[in-house]
Amino acid sequence: MKITADDLESAQRIVYAAMPPTPQYAWPLLAEAVGAEVWVKHENHTPTGAFKVRGGIVHLKRRHDQGLTRGVISATRGNHGQSIPFGARRVGIPVTIVCPVGNSVEKNAAMRALGVDLIEVGHDFDAAREAAMEMARERNLDFIPSFAPDLVVGVSTYAHELFRAAGDLDTVYVPVGMGSGICGVITARDMLGLKTKVVGVVAEGANAIALSFAAGNPVSTNQAITFADGMAVRVVNPEAFDMIRHGADRIVTVSDDEIADAMRAYYRCCHTIAEGAGAAPLAALMQERDAMKGKRVGVILSGGNVDMPKFAEVLEGRTPQP
Repeated sequence: MKITADDLESAQRIVYAAMPPTPQYAWPLLAEAVGAEVWVKHENHTPTGAFKVRGGIVHLKRRHDQGLTRGVISATRGNHGQSIPFGARRVGIPVTIVCPVGNSVEKNAAMRALGVDLIEVGHDFDAAREAAMEMARERNLDFIPSFAPDLVVGVSTYAHELFRAAGDLDTVYVPVGMGSGICGVITARDMLGLKTKVVGVVAEGANAIALSFAAGNPVSTNQAITFADGMAVRVVNPEAFDMIRHGADRIVTVSDDEIADAMRAYYRCCHTIAEGAGAAPLAALMQERDAMKGKRVGVILSGGNVDMPKFAEVLEGRTPQP
């Protein structure tokens, strides 16, 4: 996947016509907790509460400008499923979203509020994705995957904001689901000519990317079980993996208990809400605090869309069940 400076400038114009840049702060209490200067990129402050909206805005605007205005369909656990209709509402394209049975109640409500036709089918994200692809053929809809060039260049705008504001960072930790977020960070890092190490973070129960990185080729798993639903992926996208394999320094695996600890740390130190996937990078940094001592580090708080009962469990010191 080749993304040029012109692609980035175009994406920035499209994104900033719909939303302002999100903040990045170096929080003192997080620095005390991990012994490093910690810059948090607050993608929980976007109009949908997660980073993916940037890609949805870019993709749907370009789709409309190319005259591709027929209805679209996609699969999601929630954040991608808000990004697509957010972008589609701006250009008048109808959206159908497929999510797995038992998906987040509050994310489903947010998607419906954006006007989508929401269909629940399948036991996990990858089953929902397969169903959505079949529905696209049956209903003559355009299927939008969770990983595509427009989505990557759109979300890369958050990485440019972070790098330009925070300066020379030693390492940036990024959660990995389908891969658009980490590939956007790698793209921005390389375009700016920085030496920052990019570290992907996955959950123990959804570790397909970690297994793939170790093997040197895409490895799928039979299940993806974690309460951090934004990372609950068992089938690796080959194009995303190729970028990760060549651009990431390593993949760190964190437990659901560590993710819950990081969610509590965010609330205690920053008074901010992070969903499971959004807290995973901080969990990885806390796991590697000895190696990161004294360094300048970035963590991507990719989203804050966590159901209230689940967040209440976390604040009470428990780890939610997947």
